[in-house]
Amino acid sequence: MARAMFEYTKMVLHKVSFDPKLFCKELEKAASRLLPYEIDELRIWLNAYIQGRPELSQCLIYIK
Repeated sequence: MARAMFEYTKMVLHKVSFDPKLFCKELEKAASRLLPYEIDELRIWLNAYIQGRPELSQCLIYIK
């Protein structure tokens, strides 16, 4: 079940990446729902995902 939540979070973040404000809001929700090791995995995924999207880098404060 926990793994499904992690995959769902990645899908949602991908879908809302067009709007930095909405992306930050979803990332904040994810940080409160995921397990600590999943947050570490999400941080790794986010670093790769936002490489070409500098407007989303401001949202990383929610998982650090």
